[in-house]
Amino acid sequence: MSSARAPAEVDDPIGYFIEDLTYHGKTERTRDSYERVLRRFEAFLDAETTPSSATHRDCMAFVHSLRGDVADSTVATYAAYLHRFYGYMTEVGVFEGNPMTLVMEEMDETVDKDPARRDVSIPAMREFVAGVRHPLHRALVVTLLKTGMRVGELCNLDLRDLAVDDEEVRGAFALGTRPALADRPNSLYVTPDATVGEELNGEVRTASNKRKRATVIPVDDELARTLKRWLAVRPDSPSPADPLFVGTAEGWGERLDPQAVRHVVERHARDAGWYRTGGGAAENVTPHYFRHFFTTHLRDRTGDRGVVKYLRGDVADDVIDTYTHNWGDQVRETYEANVYRLLT
Repeated sequence: MSSARAPAEVDDPIGYFIEDLTYHGKTERTRDSYERVLRRFEAFLDAETTPSSATHRDCMAFVHSLRGDVADSTVATYAAYLHRFYGYMTEVGVFEGNPMTLVMEEMDETVDKDPARRDVSIPAMREFVAGVRHPLHRALVVTLLKTGMRVGELCNLDLRDLAVDDEEVRGAFALGTRPALADRPNSLYVTPDATVGEELNGEVRTASNKRKRATVIPVDDELARTLKRWLAVRPDSPSPADPLFVGTAEGWGERLDPQAVRHVVERHARDAGWYRTGGGAAENVTPHYFRHFFTTHLRDRTGDRGVVKYLRGDVADDVIDTYTHNWGDQVRETYEANVYRLLT
């Protein structure tokens, strides 16, 4: 919570909440999504009602107004945003209660966590990757497809987070210096510690990692080959953190941010006919689609949801401890035996 104002002094509860989302490390995209929904709710209320005075009936009326205007899953998402807003503002003492609690209990709509998406086959994805010629662009695409990591996690990778068993690469770069990679060659380390606006490894970050625990992801021969090709042309970076992925055009040598990566993926997806302005998640191929592709195909091939959840960074502490302790025997063996081939 902001220390600059006491709760009783809050004139704009929505602005207060959005500001606190910044302090909690939420991305600009997430903050914009919350503000758009909350301002829509604020505009829906009559002139004598404010978010702080709204009742559960006001909230129910707002949710009902969305039906027929947006998809059922979007209704549920908007309701979840409103519920979190009220829950948080109640916790910090700005509001007296959460009128969305009853509304959420009675709603039939649910958030679609795995919406129907464009179904890209592995051969089609292989052809797509073959068309990505730029060493940086190919490294970004193949890393996302081979690891299932989020775009912010990709951007936060440093050279110290990559260990490869290649004498030429290790001779040119100080790779894999994290202790967690000491006995894990050909691996990527994804930290849970990166937060927007906070310094990590000597550099203030522009993206947050959403993992609650560190994850070590295997690097197979295709990804190692792709990263070696990228590192051969990678510009030197002025950052003391030595980012793995840096700009080769605007922002020469500077760490890539998520928007730059999304732009790269969009460009190549458009060329493949997989992206249309105005298209939704079910149609457009984006970095998040690559995470969906990784999850679907690796889960279907392994039949081991636990390993896939570990690699995605989605599992609880007790499960992740199991895979951390048995990483070499179970995670790497399962991954290498089942991960799809992408390079022709």
